[in-house]
Amino acid sequence: MSERESMPCDVVIVGGGPAGLSAAIRLKQINEELEVVVLEKGSEIGAHILSGAVVDPKALDELFPDWRDMDCPMAETPVTDNWHWNMSKTGKSSIPHIIMPPLMSNNGCYTGSLGNMTRWLGEQAEGMGVMVFPGFPANEVMFDDDGNVRGVITQDMGIAADGSKKPDFQPGMEIEAKYTVFAEGARGSLTKEMKAKFDLEANCEPQVYGLGIKELWDIDPKKHVPGRVIHTQGWPLTESDSWGGGFLYHQAGGQVALGFVTALDYKNPWVSPYQEFQRWKQHPAIREIIEGGKRVAYGARAINEGGWQSVPKLAFPGGALIGCAAGFVNVPRIKGSHTAMKSGMLAAESIAAAVAAGHEKTELSDYDSAVRSSWIADELKLVQNAEPAVAKYGGDIGTMLAGVDMWMRTLKIGLPIAMKHHADYTMTGRADLYPKIDYPKPDGEISFDRLTNVAFSYTNHAEDQPVHLQVQDIGLQKNSELDVFGGPSARYCPAGVYEWVQEEGAEPKFVINSQNCVHCKTCDIKDPNQNINWVTPEGGGGPNYPNM
Repeated sequence: MSERESMPCDVVIVGGGPAGLSAAIRLKQINEELEVVVLEKGSEIGAHILSGAVVDPKALDELFPDWRDMDCPMAETPVTDNWHWNMSKTGKSSIPHIIMPPLMSNNGCYTGSLGNMTRWLGEQAEGMGVMVFPGFPANEVMFDDDGNVRGVITQDMGIAADGSKKPDFQPGMEIEAKYTVFAEGARGSLTKEMKAKFDLEANCEPQVYGLGIKELWDIDPKKHVPGRVIHTQGWPLTESDSWGGGFLYHQAGGQVALGFVTALDYKNPWVSPYQEFQRWKQHPAIREIIEGGKRVAYGARAINEGGWQSVPKLAFPGGALIGCAAGFVNVPRIKGSHTAMKSGMLAAESIAAAVAAGHEKTELSDYDSAVRSSWIADELKLVQNAEPAVAKYGGDIGTMLAGVDMWMRTLKIGLPIAMKHHADYTMTGRADLYPKIDYPKPDGEISFDRLTNVAFSYTNHAEDQPVHLQVQDIGLQKNSELDVFGGPSARYCPAGVYEWVQEEGAEPKFVINSQNCVHCKTCDIKDPNQNINWVTPEGGGGPNYPNM
């Protein structure tokens, strides 16, 4: 049996996204002698980062006040033009921004590739002495004899699909740390374990999610308006009694980022978020912009939508949750990178103080308190009823109620009552109670089939490795997921990972095409029995998003 190597450090950060890198940078800004390790499961920093994105620079201004003069790619395209459309099947009406609360403004924001901004943050971190290791997923959490987190073990490399060790087998490394920071993004596998072990969600509402699906297009230069930001609501989700919305951002280089978010609390199991996105693109107002252009990239990712009332306890002995691992997305603004970065900075300040005082593996209660008294809390409390209002009352009435509530909170009137959430998987209805949806076939010019699009995510996994999408009870999958709910996994997955295949005279077989997985985590969230568990595949596997 191979012995694992051990690497001691002061802080290990699981996840090389904006939150994790901001934490690492702040730690070095406070004390350059601290030994800080960042583990990133993607093949490179930024490979798994997917967002619209319109970025509020508030946290970036605090982290690097001169970032606009530091060749940060996000500085290239400031937002210049805002539109919000309420869509019918063939028409649209503009919602005036003047009736929206001030916090909804995109003035002073920037649009561009969050992946490229993350790569830039990675360069800054490495330049300050942070040890950044892409291609090394954290696979297991280590605990000391008192149950405190003492670090993580990285994924073994060279395990065959049958569990045997291949000739190139390398055991994962133990990263021993005084503090371990979980920055895995939405629905991280180790974050799930920490929430359960330390009962971090005992005093909050369940986290709920949306599935964001995105394409990047090169469009006709005559149609391109750098800095223009468009958001939509209404059709096509009004036809399936779901809710969510679309976005189209004019970014640098003659490109537009366009995508669609479907809330995962939908009831009709015949809904396909991917297909909703494809037919949204056929709306005349959207088609007019992208027609004649070329799709150049594709991807998908689950997004936290629970808001302030779903933020769990953030600290536990030896560890902390930051960024989307904790859930700081401002849903109506469709923004979360600024709050994620700020949470990482606050965690870093708490950890640096603890290490300076000679503490290790303690509970960073001052970090939790700092977040709850910061501008993160101020911002999220203002919008805490937006998501549940729309989820409960629908797009039109829910949006109106959410707007009234936000205005009241902005003006500091009314009771600070947070509406309740229901976990997304509990909302899925029986297949026989809902109509099937006849989605139009892709035309290959504006709309595309899933497998064609997955090729544009540049996803790659080693073929001979254990399946990282673990079905706990295959009998339950057949008897319930298929027989009761109609096999929604074949529709909610935006990468064609799941299929129910039936040969003549045989029982249906659940096929998992794990090599297609873009790590969106939707299966882990939406499976009606919570029977699928997403775990990390071999290091470097998954999408390789360019300019996303």
